[in-house]
Amino acid sequence: QVQLVESGGGLVQPGGSLRLSCAASGRTFYAYNMGWYRQPPGKQRELVARITIGGSTNYADSVKGRFTISRDNAKNTVYLQMNRLKPEDTAVYYCNVFPQRQDFWGQGTQVTVSS
Repeated sequence: QVQLVESGGGLVQPGGSLRLSCAASGRTFYAYNMGWYRQPPGKQRELVARITIGGSTNYADSVKGRFTISRDNAKNTVYLQMNRLKPEDTAVYYCNVFPQRQDFWGQGTQVTVSS
């Protein structure tokens, strides 16, 4: 079992940056592929970035070149560096394993991009 706690969200102007963190409990964090997901207002949750156990990454087209996912297994943490943010990036951001597991969802962290 893994418990996930997201942090780092907030209000940012278009073009700004934020770094999200996801702290995982449990001793087997290193054994999971991890993903960052987001749910914009009124829309379904979507995968935006994922990172494998070995560190390979993959991104949704909408964030490619602007977002970077990384992980620190020693700290049981996965990060999402978000640059050149756009209003359409406004959403609640969640981390989860990949493929997602329903019992692993945390509370998420709100990201609002607005002037």
